[in-house]
Amino acid sequence: MFARRLLFALSPLALTLASCGNAATGEKAPASEAGTPFKVETLAQFDEPWAMAFDEGTGTLVVTEKKGTIRLRAPDGRISEVKGVPKVDYGGQGGLGDFVFAPGQTETTLDHRIVYLSWAEAGPGDTRGAAVGKADLVCNGATQCALQNLKVIWRQTPKVAGRGHYSHRLRFSPDGNYLFVASGERQKFTPAQDLGTNLGKVLRLLPDGTPAPGNPWADKPAPTNQIWSYGHRNILGLAFDAQSRLWDLEHGPAGGDELNLVKPGANYGWPLVSDGDHYDGRPIPRNSTRPDLAQPAISWNPVIAPGDFIFYSGDLFPGWKGQAIITGLVATGLVRVSIDGTKATEETRYPMDNRIREIRQAPDGAIWLLEDGEGPESGHLLRLTPAG
Repeated sequence: MFARRLLFALSPLALTLASCGNAATGEKAPASEAGTPFKVETLAQFDEPWAMAFDEGTGTLVVTEKKGTIRLRAPDGRISEVKGVPKVDYGGQGGLGDFVFAPGQTETTLDHRIVYLSWAEAGPGDTRGAAVGKADLVCNGATQCALQNLKVIWRQTPKVAGRGHYSHRLRFSPDGNYLFVASGERQKFTPAQDLGTNLGKVLRLLPDGTPAPGNPWADKPAPTNQIWSYGHRNILGLAFDAQSRLWDLEHGPAGGDELNLVKPGANYGWPLVSDGDHYDGRPIPRNSTRPDLAQPAISWNPVIAPGDFIFYSGDLFPGWKGQAIITGLVATGLVRVSIDGTKATEETRYPMDNRIREIRQAPDGAIWLLEDGEGPESGHLLRLTPAG
């Protein structure tokens, strides 16, 4: 493990990332491996997994694989494939994305569920964009399931060339009334500031995909009436804290990854400001130069390249309650962040063997992770429980 990390530290990519700037705002010294408070159990393997979700009623785990497969892991460990998945435009950062269950479905059998999923969808010519669909997950037993009545309820507008920055993370509000969708700016920069597109935005929708009443620009035509906040780059994490406040986690350019408290109508600055610079070395004005724009709760420089995150609420790790547990792709492992009002402080890091893409808290308070890996022998499903 140490040799692998040493090789990474000496690689051109690591040296480039390390040269991006100073450490995270409010960052504390990373923890050593000796202080890791959990043990790791490997449960399964997946091919380039991207997201996972627990079914509230049965504890069944759903895992999406980027190339276009949805798999179920039953509580007894059996793994099966879900039929009826839409065709995805796979390549670059694109493919099958997020998966969430509609709230309030607590029946103890998995016969029927209403579900939502996101994916990269091909458009005319050499264009593509993210789509969100609503479907019935219909099962005959625990391992024979299919998506039925799939309907696209939202699309990125416009579809553009390229295969980056889809974001397409999905979260329901704690009351179950609203579906929030993260929409990346598709590596096109300026759409993030354009209220005439839904690129580079957080959107608030009703469960049927229509714009939610009370949105900041609810009186404007679509897609402006979908917008909750704007000025975002590439959001890979959305989560609500114990106070029902929405936070996002997004990638900066060469430096400047951000954790943001998302407020309605707020402008988060991209590409006007960032705590990182362009990949070609051109500077970008820092967030602090524009106090009129929303400021990140914490930013990282060098980047951690976050995958997803949760606010931990379980009992197995009582010292972590209320804190953000963030997965790292470049910072291979977990990053634990405490919240104080609207500000955040990095508490420690827990190095792991591979890039971590996804995180979920299981019903029993254990933490489940998906490694980021392509091929059937990579992308392990991991379960973390207290050490000792």
